[in-house]
Amino acid sequence: MQAPGRLPTWLSTVRMPFLACRAVRIRRQGDQKVRTKVTIPNFISIGRLFLVPLTIWLIVSDEPLTAFWIFVLAGVSDGVDGFLARQFNMRSVVGAYLDPLADKALLVSIYVTFAVLNEIPTWVTILVVSRDVLIIGAVVLAGMLGHPVAMRPLIVSKLNTVAQIVLAALVLADLAFPVDLAMFRHIMVVAVGILTIASAFLYAVDWVRHMATDRSVDDRRASVLDERLPE
Repeated sequence: MQAPGRLPTWLSTVRMPFLACRAVRIRRQGDQKVRTKVTIPNFISIGRLFLVPLTIWLIVSDEPLTAFWIFVLAGVSDGVDGFLARQFNMRSVVGAYLDPLADKALLVSIYVTFAVLNEIPTWVTILVVSRDVLIIGAVVLAGMLGHPVAMRPLIVSKLNTVAQIVLAALVLADLAFPVDLAMFRHIMVVAVGILTIASAFLYAVDWVRHMATDRSVDDRRASVLDERLPE
């Protein structure tokens, strides 16, 4: 005979898996809230995004000295938000996308402005912008085809980003200070061109290889917290 206050055996059998699934769903929702929360590094990245129009306005307004220091401030903020995210476990899904987005927005905007002002060759800007557009397009296309890709920054890509930053800083410094940096600017223009082409080619190879692999392999990839957009 069934004891008073206890559920029938058949109902318990049905109810336990339901509760287990609900508990897992709740835990996942809780994890998602933690992983998608806005952190201090996210606010720093948002602040860097607001520096983009200010920097461009200063450049076109013939205020290269102020633009140079704003660019330096943006670079320092990039290092600070990365340090906080790593050292104080403030990594988040938002930051994984927001941080590189802020970097790309600043660099692409500056390169386009320099090209319009004839401070750097137009072909360099075309290479830089085209590479980023192609990478983003490849990632979006892979997702639409049900084959999402989380591409890790390659070493050559990191070198390319550094070269782009150095070239932008050199151009601003050449405009802001009474020094002749023409030779260094020419060297960095060539370096940025070579590295941009090399990184675009390697990302294309990696993308093709990814699209040709089995979907089950991609499902075992690392969490997005450990990934960033290609640099």
